[in-house]
Amino acid sequence: MLIVDDDLDMCELLGAELTARGFDPSLETDPGRALDSLRSRHVDVVVTDLWMRGMSGVELCERIVSMHPELPVVLLTAHGTLESAVAALRVHAFDFLAKPPDLDALVAAIDRAVRHRRLAEEVRVLGESTDALETFEGIIGASPPMRELVQLVGRVAAVDAAVIVRGESGTGKELVARALHERSRRRGAFVALNCAAIPESMLEADLFGHVKGAFTDARADRAGLFERARGGTIFLDEIGELDLSLQPKLLRALQERVIRPVGSDREIEVDVRLVTATNVDLARAVEQHAFRADLYYRLNVIEIVVPPLRERGRDVLLLAQHCIERAAREMERDVVGLTASCAARLMAYSWPGNVRELANVIERAVALTRSSRLTVDDLPAAVRAASALPTATLAVAEDLVPLEEVERRYIRRVMAATGGNKTLAAQILGVDRRTLYRKNWEERSDGAQPSSVKGAS
Repeated sequence: MLIVDDDLDMCELLGAELTARGFDPSLETDPGRALDSLRSRHVDVVVTDLWMRGMSGVELCERIVSMHPELPVVLLTAHGTLESAVAALRVHAFDFLAKPPDLDALVAAIDRAVRHRRLAEEVRVLGESTDALETFEGIIGASPPMRELVQLVGRVAAVDAAVIVRGESGTGKELVARALHERSRRRGAFVALNCAAIPESMLEADLFGHVKGAFTDARADRAGLFERARGGTIFLDEIGELDLSLQPKLLRALQERVIRPVGSDREIEVDVRLVTATNVDLARAVEQHAFRADLYYRLNVIEIVVPPLRERGRDVLLLAQHCIERAAREMERDVVGLTASCAARLMAYSWPGNVRELANVIERAVALTRSSRLTVDDLPAAVRAASALPTATLAVAEDLVPLEEVERRYIRRVMAATGGNKTLAAQILGVDRRTLYRKNWEERSDGAQPSSVKGAS
Protein backbone atom coordinates (compact mmCIF):
# COMPACT_ATOMS: atom_id res chain seq x y z
CA MET A 1 0.00 0.00 0.00
CA LEU A 2 0.97 3.65 -0.27
CA ILE A 3 0.51 5.99 2.70
CA VAL A 4 0.46 9.72 1.86
CA ASP A 5 0.62 12.35 4.63
CA ASP A 6 2.61 15.58 4.75
CA ASP A 7 3.03 15.03 8.50
CA LEU A 8 6.13 12.82 8.59
CA ASP A 9 5.52 11.67 12.17
CA MET A 10 1.97 10.54 11.40
CA CYS A 11 3.11 8.92 8.16
CA GLU A 12 5.82 6.91 9.96
CA LEU A 13 3.49 6.01 12.82
CA LEU A 14 0.87 4.61 10.46
CA GLY A 15 3.56 2.80 8.50
CA ALA A 16 4.96 1.14 11.62
CA GLU A 17 1.55 0.10 12.94
CA LEU A 18 0.45 -1.35 9.62
CA THR A 19 3.79 -3.14 9.11
CA ALA A 20 3.31 -4.75 12.52
CA ARG A 21 -0.05 -6.03 11.29
CA GLY A 22 1.42 -7.73 8.23
CA PHE A 23 1.06 -5.05 5.56
CA ASP A 24 3.82 -3.73 3.29
CA PRO A 25 3.38 0.06 3.26
CA SER A 26 5.42 2.65 1.38
CA LEU A 27 5.49 6.20 2.76
CA GLU A 28 5.28 9.52 0.93
CA THR A 29 4.96 13.03 2.40
CA ASP A 30 4.54 14.82 -0.91
CA PRO A 31 1.28 14.12 -2.78
CA GLY A 32 2.81 15.12 -6.11
CA ARG A 33 5.62 12.59 -5.74
CA ALA A 34 3.08 10.01 -4.59
CA LEU A 35 1.12 10.54 -7.78
CA ASP A 36 4.27 10.20 -9.89
CA SER A 37 5.26 6.98 -8.11
CA LEU A 38 1.98 5.34 -9.10
CA ARG A 39 2.99 5.55 -12.76
CA SER A 40 5.75 2.98 -12.29
CA ARG A 41 4.73 0.78 -9.37
CA HIS A 42 1.95 -1.59 -8.39
CA VAL A 43 -0.12 -0.56 -5.37
CA ASP A 44 -3.21 -2.32 -4.02
CA VAL A 45 -4.57 0.59 -1.96
CA VAL A 46 -3.73 4.22 -1.16
CA VAL A 47 -4.29 5.71 2.31
CA THR A 48 -4.04 9.50 2.26
CA ASP A 49 -4.63 12.46 4.52
CA LEU A 50 -7.36 14.86 3.41
CA TRP A 51 -5.69 18.16 4.28
CA MET A 52 -2.13 18.49 2.88
CA ARG A 53 0.08 21.25 1.57
CA GLY A 54 0.33 21.54 -2.21
CA MET A 55 -2.47 19.12 -3.05
CA SER A 56 -5.46 18.08 -0.98
CA GLY A 57 -6.38 14.46 -0.45
CA VAL A 58 -9.57 15.07 -2.43
CA GLU A 59 -7.59 16.30 -5.43
CA LEU A 60 -5.09 13.45 -5.07
CA CYS A 61 -7.93 10.94 -4.91
CA GLU A 62 -9.60 12.44 -7.98
CA ARG A 63 -6.38 12.24 -9.98
CA ILE A 64 -5.62 8.69 -8.84
CA VAL A 65 -9.09 7.51 -9.79
CA SER A 66 -8.80 9.15 -13.21
CA MET A 67 -5.46 7.39 -13.81
CA HIS A 68 -6.29 4.06 -12.13
CA PRO A 69 -10.08 3.66 -11.77
CA GLU A 70 -9.66 0.28 -10.08
CA LEU A 71 -7.25 1.57 -7.36
CA PRO A 72 -9.13 2.18 -4.07
CA VAL A 73 -8.29 5.28 -2.00
CA VAL A 74 -9.00 5.61 1.73
CA LEU A 75 -9.18 9.21 2.95
CA LEU A 76 -8.26 10.26 6.51
CA THR A 77 -9.16 13.60 8.08
CA ALA A 78 -8.86 15.22 11.48
CA HIS A 79 -11.54 17.77 10.54
CA GLY A 80 -14.58 15.60 9.90
CA THR A 81 -17.52 17.50 8.46
CA LEU A 82 -20.45 16.67 6.26
CA GLU A 83 -18.86 18.69 3.46
CA SER A 84 -15.65 16.63 3.72
CA ALA A 85 -17.61 13.40 3.51
CA VAL A 86 -19.51 14.66 0.47
CA ALA A 87 -16.24 15.71 -1.17
CA ALA A 88 -14.86 12.22 -0.59
CA LEU A 89 -18.01 10.75 -2.07
CA ARG A 90 -17.81 12.92 -5.18
CA VAL A 91 -14.25 11.83 -6.05
CA HIS A 92 -15.13 8.16 -5.53
CA ALA A 93 -13.04 7.57 -2.41
CA PHE A 94 -13.38 3.98 -1.29
CA ASP A 95 -13.69 4.93 2.39
CA PHE A 96 -13.46 7.96 4.68
CA LEU A 97 -12.16 7.63 8.27
CA ALA A 98 -11.46 9.85 11.23
CA LYS A 99 -7.85 10.82 12.00
CA PRO A 100 -6.06 9.52 13.95
CA PRO A 101 -7.90 6.39 12.84
CA ASP A 102 -8.86 3.49 15.03
CA LEU A 103 -6.37 0.92 13.78
CA ASP A 104 -8.89 -1.93 13.74
CA ALA A 105 -11.25 0.19 11.66
CA LEU A 106 -8.41 1.21 9.33
CA VAL A 107 -7.23 -2.38 8.88
CA ALA A 108 -10.83 -3.44 8.14
CA ALA A 109 -11.15 -0.65 5.56
CA ILE A 110 -7.85 -1.63 3.94
CA ASP A 111 -8.85 -5.29 3.83
CA ARG A 112 -12.11 -4.33 2.13
CA ALA A 113 -10.26 -2.10 -0.31
CA VAL A 114 -7.78 -4.82 -1.22
CA ARG A 115 -10.58 -7.32 -1.78
CA HIS A 116 -12.32 -4.72 -3.95
CA ARG A 117 -9.13 -4.19 -5.98
CA ARG A 118 -8.59 -7.89 -6.51
CA LEU A 119 -12.22 -8.38 -7.43
CA ALA A 120 -11.96 -5.55 -9.97
CA GLU A 121 -8.91 -7.23 -11.49
CA GLU A 122 -10.71 -10.56 -11.60
CA VAL A 123 -13.69 -8.96 -13.34
CA ARG A 124 -11.35 -7.35 -15.89
CA VAL A 125 -9.58 -10.63 -16.64
CA LEU A 126 -12.93 -12.41 -16.77
CA GLY A 127 -14.13 -10.09 -19.52
CA GLU A 128 -11.01 -10.86 -21.57
CA SER A 129 -11.15 -14.64 -21.29
CA THR A 130 -14.76 -15.60 -21.85
CA ASP A 131 -13.93 -17.99 -24.70
CA ALA A 132 -12.87 -20.58 -22.11
CA LEU A 133 -16.04 -20.41 -20.02
CA GLU A 134 -17.95 -23.36 -21.43
CA THR A 135 -15.68 -26.30 -20.74
CA PHE A 136 -18.02 -29.28 -20.43
CA GLU A 137 -21.20 -29.55 -22.48
CA GLY A 138 -22.32 -26.05 -21.50
CA ILE A 139 -21.63 -26.53 -17.77
CA ILE A 140 -19.86 -23.41 -16.54
CA GLY A 141 -17.83 -23.50 -13.36
CA ALA A 142 -14.29 -23.59 -11.99
CA SER A 143 -15.05 -24.01 -8.28
CA PRO A 144 -14.00 -27.26 -6.52
CA PRO A 145 -17.62 -28.49 -6.20
CA MET A 146 -18.19 -27.99 -9.94
CA ARG A 147 -14.88 -29.62 -10.91
CA GLU A 148 -15.92 -32.65 -8.87
CA LEU A 149 -19.33 -32.62 -10.53
CA VAL A 150 -17.83 -32.50 -14.03
CA GLN A 151 -15.46 -35.37 -13.25
CA LEU A 152 -18.33 -37.46 -11.90
CA VAL A 153 -20.54 -36.74 -14.92
CA GLY A 154 -17.68 -37.76 -17.21
CA ARG A 155 -17.32 -41.11 -15.45
CA VAL A 156 -21.03 -41.83 -15.12
CA ALA A 157 -21.86 -40.93 -18.74
CA ALA A 158 -20.23 -44.09 -20.07
CA VAL A 159 -22.22 -46.33 -17.70
CA ASP A 160 -25.71 -47.25 -18.90
CA ALA A 161 -27.25 -47.18 -15.41
CA ALA A 162 -30.14 -45.09 -14.12
CA VAL A 163 -29.07 -41.79 -12.59
CA ILE A 164 -30.88 -39.51 -10.17
CA VAL A 165 -29.78 -35.86 -10.08
CA ARG A 166 -30.48 -34.01 -6.84
CA GLY A 167 -30.29 -30.28 -6.28
CA GLU A 168 -32.22 -27.16 -5.43
CA SER A 169 -34.53 -25.57 -7.98
CA GLY A 170 -32.59 -23.59 -10.58
CA THR A 171 -29.21 -25.29 -10.10
CA GLY A 172 -29.09 -26.76 -13.61
CA LYS A 173 -30.15 -30.37 -13.15
CA GLU A 174 -31.38 -30.66 -16.75
CA LEU A 175 -28.03 -29.35 -17.97
CA VAL A 176 -26.33 -32.19 -16.10
CA ALA A 177 -28.78 -34.70 -17.62
CA ARG A 178 -28.02 -33.38 -21.12
CA ALA A 179 -24.29 -33.64 -20.44
CA LEU A 180 -24.75 -37.28 -19.40
CA HIS A 181 -26.55 -37.96 -22.67
CA GLU A 182 -24.08 -36.10 -24.88
CA ARG A 183 -21.11 -37.88 -23.32
CA SER A 184 -22.73 -41.31 -23.48
CA ARG A 185 -22.57 -43.84 -26.32
CA ARG A 186 -26.29 -43.43 -26.98
CA ARG A 187 -27.22 -41.90 -30.32
CA GLY A 188 -30.98 -41.65 -29.85
CA ALA A 189 -32.85 -38.51 -28.83
CA PHE A 190 -32.71 -36.69 -25.50
CA VAL A 191 -36.31 -36.20 -24.34
CA ALA A 192 -37.21 -34.19 -21.22
CA LEU A 193 -40.44 -34.00 -19.24
CA ASN A 194 -41.33 -32.17 -16.04
CA CYS A 195 -43.62 -34.46 -14.06
CA ALA A 196 -45.02 -31.54 -12.07
CA ALA A 197 -46.02 -29.61 -15.19
CA ILE A 198 -48.27 -32.26 -16.76
CA PRO A 199 -51.77 -33.04 -15.46
CA GLU A 200 -51.96 -36.44 -13.82
CA SER A 201 -54.57 -37.59 -16.32
CA MET A 202 -52.22 -36.89 -19.26
CA LEU A 203 -48.90 -38.01 -17.80
CA GLU A 204 -49.32 -41.74 -18.54
CA ALA A 205 -50.11 -41.02 -22.21
CA ASP A 206 -47.14 -38.66 -22.45
CA LEU A 207 -44.81 -41.31 -21.07
CA PHE A 208 -46.10 -44.44 -22.80
CA GLY A 209 -48.16 -43.11 -25.70
CA HIS A 210 -51.76 -43.93 -26.61
CA VAL A 211 -53.80 -45.46 -29.40
CA LYS A 212 -56.65 -43.87 -31.30
CA GLY A 213 -59.86 -43.81 -29.25
CA ALA A 214 -58.12 -44.49 -25.92
CA PHE A 215 -59.83 -41.38 -24.52
CA THR A 216 -61.94 -38.49 -25.78
CA ASP A 217 -59.18 -36.45 -27.46
CA ALA A 218 -57.19 -39.45 -28.74
CA ARG A 219 -57.95 -38.95 -32.43
CA ALA A 220 -54.87 -40.84 -33.63
CA ASP A 221 -52.12 -43.11 -32.36
CA ARG A 222 -49.37 -41.17 -30.63
CA ALA A 223 -45.92 -42.36 -29.51
CA GLY A 224 -44.88 -41.58 -25.95
CA LEU A 225 -41.55 -40.42 -24.58
CA PHE A 226 -40.20 -43.95 -24.23
CA GLU A 227 -40.71 -44.59 -27.95
CA ARG A 228 -39.49 -41.17 -29.09
CA ALA A 229 -36.30 -41.59 -27.03
CA ARG A 230 -35.53 -45.05 -28.42
CA GLY A 231 -31.78 -45.56 -28.19
CA GLY A 232 -31.43 -42.31 -26.26
CA THR A 233 -32.17 -40.75 -22.89
CA ILE A 234 -35.33 -39.78 -21.04
CA PHE A 235 -35.02 -37.05 -18.44
CA LEU A 236 -37.87 -36.88 -15.92
CA ASP A 237 -37.64 -33.76 -13.79
CA GLU A 238 -39.52 -33.44 -10.48
CA ILE A 239 -39.83 -37.21 -10.30
CA GLY A 240 -41.02 -36.88 -6.70
CA GLU A 241 -44.29 -35.46 -8.06
CA LEU A 242 -45.07 -38.65 -9.99
CA ASP A 243 -48.45 -40.00 -8.88
CA LEU A 244 -48.41 -43.25 -6.91
CA SER A 245 -50.70 -44.88 -9.46
CA LEU A 246 -48.12 -44.37 -12.23
CA GLN A 247 -45.10 -45.46 -10.26
CA PRO A 248 -45.55 -49.24 -10.73
CA LYS A 249 -45.98 -48.73 -14.50
CA LEU A 250 -42.72 -46.77 -14.66
CA LEU A 251 -41.02 -49.44 -12.56
CA ARG A 252 -42.16 -52.18 -14.96
CA ALA A 253 -40.92 -50.19 -17.96
CA LEU A 254 -37.47 -49.99 -16.35
CA GLN A 255 -37.33 -53.61 -15.22
CA GLU A 256 -38.87 -55.33 -18.24
CA ARG A 257 -37.90 -52.73 -20.86
CA VAL A 258 -41.41 -52.86 -22.29
CA ILE A 259 -44.28 -50.37 -22.26
CA ARG A 260 -47.99 -50.60 -23.03
CA PRO A 261 -49.56 -47.50 -24.64
CA VAL A 262 -52.82 -46.28 -23.10
CA GLY A 263 -55.75 -48.17 -24.64
CA SER A 264 -53.53 -50.77 -26.29
CA ASP A 265 -53.33 -54.52 -25.64
CA ARG A 266 -49.84 -54.92 -27.06
CA GLU A 267 -46.46 -54.25 -25.50
CA ILE A 268 -43.59 -52.39 -27.15
CA GLU A 269 -39.93 -53.05 -26.41
CA VAL A 270 -37.96 -49.92 -25.53
CA ASP A 271 -34.27 -49.11 -25.11
CA VAL A 272 -33.73 -45.94 -23.13
CA ARG A 273 -31.58 -44.65 -20.33
CA LEU A 274 -33.56 -42.94 -17.59
CA VAL A 275 -32.19 -39.88 -15.80
CA THR A 276 -34.42 -38.36 -13.14
CA ALA A 277 -34.14 -35.24 -11.03
CA THR A 278 -35.65 -34.00 -7.82
CA ASN A 279 -35.29 -31.19 -5.31
CA VAL A 280 -37.09 -33.15 -2.58
CA ASP A 281 -35.79 -35.88 -0.29
CA LEU A 282 -37.05 -39.06 -1.96
CA ALA A 283 -35.75 -41.24 0.89
CA ARG A 284 -38.01 -39.36 3.28
CA ALA A 285 -40.87 -39.58 0.78
CA VAL A 286 -40.40 -43.36 0.83
CA GLU A 287 -40.58 -43.34 4.63
CA GLN A 288 -43.80 -41.34 4.43
CA HIS A 289 -45.24 -43.77 1.83
CA ALA A 290 -45.44 -40.98 -0.75
CA PHE A 291 -42.99 -42.75 -3.08
CA ARG A 292 -42.51 -46.45 -3.79
CA ALA A 293 -39.36 -47.91 -2.24
CA ASP A 294 -38.77 -50.37 -5.12
CA LEU A 295 -38.96 -47.57 -7.71
CA TYR A 296 -36.69 -45.35 -5.62
CA TYR A 297 -33.98 -48.03 -5.49
CA ARG A 298 -34.37 -48.65 -9.21
CA LEU A 299 -33.93 -44.94 -10.00
CA ASN A 300 -31.17 -44.29 -7.48
CA VAL A 301 -28.47 -46.55 -8.93
CA ILE A 302 -26.14 -43.56 -9.24
CA GLU A 303 -26.74 -40.23 -7.52
CA ILE A 304 -25.33 -36.89 -8.66
CA VAL A 305 -25.75 -33.83 -6.44
CA VAL A 306 -25.63 -30.39 -8.08
CA PRO A 307 -24.33 -27.76 -5.60
CA PRO A 308 -26.34 -24.59 -5.01
CA LEU A 309 -24.92 -21.37 -6.42
CA ARG A 310 -24.12 -19.97 -2.96
CA GLU A 311 -21.56 -22.78 -2.49
CA ARG A 312 -19.81 -22.20 -5.81
CA GLY A 313 -17.74 -19.12 -4.94
CA ARG A 314 -16.38 -17.23 -7.94
CA ASP A 315 -18.55 -19.27 -10.33
CA VAL A 316 -21.14 -16.53 -9.74
CA LEU A 317 -18.94 -14.14 -11.72
CA LEU A 318 -18.20 -16.68 -14.47
CA LEU A 319 -21.91 -17.29 -14.92
CA ALA A 320 -22.73 -13.58 -14.72
CA GLN A 321 -20.23 -12.75 -17.47
CA HIS A 322 -21.61 -15.55 -19.63
CA CYS A 323 -25.18 -14.30 -19.10
CA ILE A 324 -24.14 -10.71 -19.85
CA GLU A 325 -22.62 -11.66 -23.18
CA ARG A 326 -25.57 -13.85 -24.15
CA ALA A 327 -28.16 -11.21 -23.19
CA ALA A 328 -26.20 -8.39 -24.85
CA ARG A 329 -25.97 -10.42 -28.04
CA GLU A 330 -29.68 -11.28 -28.07
CA MET A 331 -30.79 -7.72 -27.22
CA GLU A 332 -28.10 -6.05 -29.35
CA ARG A 333 -26.92 -4.02 -26.33
CA ASP A 334 -23.38 -2.69 -25.95
CA VAL A 335 -22.80 -4.24 -22.52
CA VAL A 336 -19.48 -6.00 -21.97
CA GLY A 337 -19.18 -6.75 -18.26
CA LEU A 338 -19.79 -5.51 -14.74
CA THR A 339 -18.13 -3.19 -12.25
CA ALA A 340 -16.27 -4.44 -9.19
CA SER A 341 -18.95 -3.03 -6.87
CA CYS A 342 -21.64 -4.86 -8.82
CA ALA A 343 -19.57 -8.06 -8.71
CA ALA A 344 -19.23 -7.71 -4.93
CA ARG A 345 -23.02 -7.56 -4.52
CA LEU A 346 -23.48 -10.59 -6.77
CA MET A 347 -20.96 -12.49 -4.65
CA ALA A 348 -22.60 -11.42 -1.37
CA TYR A 349 -26.16 -12.39 -2.36
CA SER A 350 -27.35 -15.88 -1.35
CA TRP A 351 -29.16 -16.70 -4.66
CA PRO A 352 -32.10 -18.76 -3.37
CA GLY A 353 -33.20 -19.25 -6.99
CA ASN A 354 -29.68 -20.33 -7.98
CA VAL A 355 -28.47 -20.09 -11.59
CA ARG A 356 -31.96 -19.48 -12.95
CA GLU A 357 -32.36 -16.44 -10.68
CA LEU A 358 -28.91 -15.11 -11.61
CA ALA A 359 -29.71 -15.40 -15.32
CA ASN A 360 -32.97 -13.49 -14.84
CA VAL A 361 -31.24 -10.75 -12.81
CA ILE A 362 -28.53 -10.30 -15.44
CA GLU A 363 -31.01 -10.29 -18.32
CA ARG A 364 -33.04 -7.57 -16.60
CA ALA A 365 -29.92 -5.54 -15.84
CA VAL A 366 -28.63 -5.73 -19.41
CA ALA A 367 -32.02 -4.60 -20.70
CA LEU A 368 -32.21 -1.57 -18.38
CA THR A 369 -28.62 -0.38 -17.93
CA ARG A 370 -27.33 2.81 -19.49
CA SER A 371 -23.67 1.80 -19.07
CA SER A 372 -21.32 -0.55 -20.86
CA ARG A 373 -20.74 -2.33 -17.55
CA LEU A 374 -23.45 -3.29 -15.09
CA THR A 375 -23.44 -1.27 -11.87
CA VAL A 376 -25.03 -1.77 -8.47
CA ASP A 377 -27.88 0.52 -9.55
CA ASP A 378 -28.79 -1.96 -12.30
CA LEU A 379 -29.50 -4.76 -9.80
CA PRO A 380 -32.82 -5.53 -8.10
CA ALA A 381 -33.29 -4.18 -4.57
CA ALA A 382 -32.75 -7.57 -2.90
CA VAL A 383 -29.37 -8.03 -4.58
CA ARG A 384 -28.34 -4.40 -3.98
CA ALA A 385 -29.06 -4.88 -0.27
CA ALA A 386 -26.58 -7.77 -0.05
CA SER A 387 -23.15 -6.67 1.09
CA ALA A 388 -20.18 -8.59 2.43
CA LEU A 389 -18.42 -5.31 3.17
CA PRO A 390 -19.76 -3.63 6.32
CA THR A 391 -19.97 0.13 6.07
CA ALA A 392 -17.47 1.96 8.25
CA THR A 393 -19.03 4.37 10.73
CA LEU A 394 -17.39 7.74 11.09
CA ALA A 395 -17.01 9.03 14.61
CA VAL A 396 -15.32 12.43 14.47
CA ALA A 397 -18.47 14.51 14.84
CA GLU A 398 -22.13 13.91 15.47
CA ASP A 399 -23.10 14.46 11.84
CA LEU A 400 -20.59 11.94 10.44
CA VAL A 401 -22.39 8.81 9.30
CA PRO A 402 -21.96 6.10 6.62
CA LEU A 403 -21.53 7.49 3.09
CA GLU A 404 -24.93 6.26 1.87
CA GLU A 405 -26.61 8.28 4.60
CA VAL A 406 -24.38 11.26 3.77
CA GLU A 407 -25.58 11.09 0.18
CA ARG A 408 -29.22 10.89 1.21
CA ARG A 409 -28.92 13.87 3.55
CA TYR A 410 -27.02 15.90 0.96
CA ILE A 411 -29.65 15.22 -1.72
CA ARG A 412 -32.32 16.43 0.71
CA ARG A 413 -30.27 19.58 1.46
CA VAL A 414 -29.79 20.38 -2.24
CA MET A 415 -33.46 19.74 -2.98
CA ALA A 416 -34.44 22.07 -0.15
CA ALA A 417 -31.96 24.74 -1.29
CA THR A 418 -33.33 24.66 -4.86
CA GLY A 419 -36.94 24.75 -3.72
CA GLY A 420 -37.59 21.30 -5.16
CA ASN A 421 -36.28 22.21 -8.63
CA LYS A 422 -35.10 18.79 -9.80
CA THR A 423 -33.33 20.08 -12.90
CA LEU A 424 -31.20 22.51 -10.90
CA ALA A 425 -30.67 19.97 -8.10
CA ALA A 426 -29.47 17.38 -10.61
CA GLN A 427 -26.99 19.87 -12.08
CA ILE A 428 -25.59 20.67 -8.63
CA LEU A 429 -25.35 16.98 -7.69
CA GLY A 430 -23.72 16.06 -10.99
CA VAL A 431 -26.33 13.44 -11.91
CA ASP A 432 -29.07 13.34 -14.50
CA ARG A 433 -32.73 13.95 -13.67
CA ARG A 434 -33.70 10.31 -14.09
CA THR A 435 -31.15 9.25 -11.49
CA LEU A 436 -32.43 11.90 -9.09
CA TYR A 437 -36.05 10.83 -9.65
CA ARG A 438 -35.11 7.21 -9.01
CA LYS A 439 -33.27 7.98 -5.77
CA ASN A 440 -36.18 10.04 -4.44
CA TRP A 441 -38.63 7.34 -5.46
CA GLU A 442 -36.63 4.59 -3.74
CA GLU A 443 -36.53 6.56 -0.51
CA ARG A 444 -40.26 7.26 -0.58
CA SER A 445 -41.40 3.81 -1.69
CA ASP A 446 -39.79 1.41 0.75
CA GLY A 447 -37.31 3.31 2.84
CA ALA A 448 -34.33 1.68 1.12
CA GLN A 449 -31.18 3.72 1.22
CA PRO A 450 -30.32 5.08 -2.22
CA SER A 451 -27.22 3.94 -4.03
CA SER A 452 -24.15 6.10 -4.17
CA VAL A 453 -24.01 9.06 -6.57
CA LYS A 454 -22.23 8.15 -9.79
CA GLY A 455 -21.71 4.62 -8.52
CA ALA A 456 -19.23 5.53 -5.73
CA SER A 457 -18.42 2.63 -3.44
